[in-house]
Formats: sequence, structure tokens, C-alpha cells
Amino acid sequence: MMFNIIDPFIEEYCVKHSDEESPLLYSLNRKTHLQNLNPRMLSGHLQGRILSMYSLLIKPKVILEIGTFTGYSALCLSEGLAEDGILYTLDVNEEIEEIACEYFNKSEKAQQIKLHIGDAIKFIENFNQPIDLVFIDADKKNYVHYFKLVADKIRSGGLLIADNVLWSGKVINQDAKDPDTLTIREFNKTVAQDSRFKKLILPVRDGLTVAYKL
Repeated sequence: MMFNIIDPFIEEYCVKHSDEESPLLYSLNRKTHLQNLNPRMLSGHLQGRILSMYSLLIKPKVILEIGTFTGYSALCLSEGLAEDGILYTLDVNEEIEEIACEYFNKSEKAQQIKLHIGDAIKFIENFNQPIDLVFIDADKKNYVHYFKLVADKIRSGGLLIADNVLWSGKVINQDAKDPDTLTIREFNKTVAQDSRFKKLILPVRDGLTVAYKL
């Protein structure tokens, strides 16, 4: 179970003094909570505004999102897309396709969002375009592998963002030896030691890594 890294009242204050969700995002947020058994997997309002802000700052032409869920984070990231930009979002779960596509098709960026259902690793291995922004929020066991696959493909000045890097605080609990915690620790160490990137971890929700490609 994920716990709040930030005091809930502080987070509520931040949300109230940040931009509101668009009506489309609000609707998707609500529908996800009503219909999905794991709604906490959704990025949510505050993290969504963070993703949107980074995207707006660099105006990416190519975004690669690994892990779509119901499409909330993809919609947030798409807000900063260049006019001719494309967002590729990857997920292995066919059950999310209907709701994600429903909301993508309602978006102003509908023609710029491409959903791929299938093996993300094979997709990335065959992806040969320079990438401006990568967002990793998928199966934890492959976080290190995803990073190694995309690191060379991210252009200089591009961003890598990864979710769940504090893993409900388990990363600092030396008694936590479950596979996901061990993998997240390895991912954090791998990114921290990679001299190609400037990086920081933001204590937002479950932890957010932001790495800038030199």
C-alpha cells in the first residue's frame, strides 16, 4: 500500500494553489476511481501538473511513455507536445485500451497520441527516433532494463522521468527484500551513477525521478 510522502494537508494546499485539472482529466480521474480496482496507479492531479509542466518547458517532438494505465499521464504529457509532435504510450494490458482510447479521442491532441498494446521492450528496441521525453511508470522488475534501453535514445537536453522511485518508503527500509523494492533500489543507483544525466528525486506521491540528458 502506497503511503503519502508529503503530508496530506500540504499536498492538498499544493493542489489548491496549482492549476486545476481540465474537465477531461477530471472526468478520467473520476471514472478510473469508480471503475478500476487499483485507482492509485493513476498519476493524479499534482503529479499530472508536474508532468505537464516539464513537457511544456521542453516542447517535445517525441514522447515515449512506458506504462499507460487509463491514459491520465499521457494526456498530461501531451499538453506540451510540439505542433508536429507524437506521444507513443505503451502498455501490455489490453483491458486498459478501451478507456484510454476513449479519452485520447476526446483530447485536442488525439491525432498525436499513439497507443501500443504489447511488449514494451520489443517496441523500444525497434524504436529509432531521438526521444525528447521518456516517462517510465510500468512493471518495476524491468525499470533498469527500460532505462538502459532508452538512455542512448534520449537526445541531449531531453528528460527521463520515472515514477514510484521511493516505493512507499521501502527503499530506505533495509529489511525490505522483496523483488520490486530491490529493483527500484537498483534503478535509483543506476541512474544516480550515470554521468550522462543530471538527476534528482522529487518526494512527490511515491517519488519521481527527473533526469536531464547532457
